[in-house]
Amino acid sequence: MKINLLVFVSSVKEKSQMEALVKTFESTIRPFNGDIIADPGFDADFHNGYEVVKVTIDYEADECWVSLSPLLIEKEDISSTAYIEKLKNHGWRVLTKEELS
Repeated sequence: MKINLLVFVSSVKEKSQMEALVKTFESTIRPFNGDIIADPGFDADFHNGYEVVKVTIDYEADECWVSLSPLLIEKEDISSTAYIEKLKNHGWRVLTKEELS
């Protein structure tokens, strides 16, 4: 099954900066609400990791969308711009407005 991890990166310091990013895997393991997801793109200096908050499964398409929520929203020891670049360097990509609708 194709697993799409979805994270929204926003900043309490940089009000205009918000991006939705996705990273896709093939896996036989389906995440569940409450799971903590590890990824080399995540940085302990920004939100301190992510927890699964919603899982949407499309059996016909054989894919799963996994919404992640930050563990600590007020933790921002690096800029959101630098964090988004780090995520991109580890296989995450910014979703377009068309993909979000």
